[in-house]
Amino acid sequence: MKRRLAGLALLGGLAVLALPYLLHPPAARAALQVPPPAMDEIALPQSAPQTAILAGGCFWGMEMVFQHVKGVKRVVVGYTGGAADTAQYETVSTGTTGHAESVQITFDPAVISYGKILQIFFAVAHDPTTLDAQGPDQGTQYRSAIFAMNPAQAGIAKSYIAQLNQSHVFPAPIVTEIDPAKSFYPAEAYHQDYGQLHPDSPYIAFNDAPKVSDLKSSFPALYRADPVMTAK
Repeated sequence: MKRRLAGLALLGGLAVLALPYLLHPPAARAALQVPPPAMDEIALPQSAPQTAILAGGCFWGMEMVFQHVKGVKRVVVGYTGGAADTAQYETVSTGTTGHAESVQITFDPAVISYGKILQIFFAVAHDPTTLDAQGPDQGTQYRSAIFAMNPAQAGIAKSYIAQLNQSHVFPAPIVTEIDPAKSFYPAEAYHQDYGQLHPDSPYIAFNDAPKVSDLKSSFPALYRADPVMTAK
């Protein structure tokens, strides 16, 4: 995570990418047609809000994508998978705490299902075939993971990954972990809404803004132009 911020330098008042970042840009991934899950929850009117916890690289990009999804009520970035006393930015950045940068998504199941959340997760939010790495970021804190809140979510996730692997949608096997939900620790305040507040950041513009564009083109019926802001 430090290298993500260390890769930005100020020159003439403008944020620019440092040379190592330019020499090793994130690998491009062609747009994929990811089918919806064959197994999913049934939407019920006036259902209580539900929660999904997902990890897929830098939590800034994950947050940006789901902030633009209809039916999502709130997105919080944080750390999942490790202990409370090491759930801080600098410590998690070492890659030794067991945490994954993650997002806690509160959503209305009458508007969007858990399975549809996972479809967006696999289709545009990250690359589920890269182990402990996304774009320029490397380390276990950037792993792909689904932290299931209950057996129903775990069953949908397992079935969906098997479905995607069997259909060879991706050019390599999916490495996404499925684990029972662990304690979620919200990240520091300056990480919340980061992409929305810093759209001109080179990291955001280069890595994360294209994901929002992919969401809009791939899921037009679920795209919302006005993002849900955590601060509100």
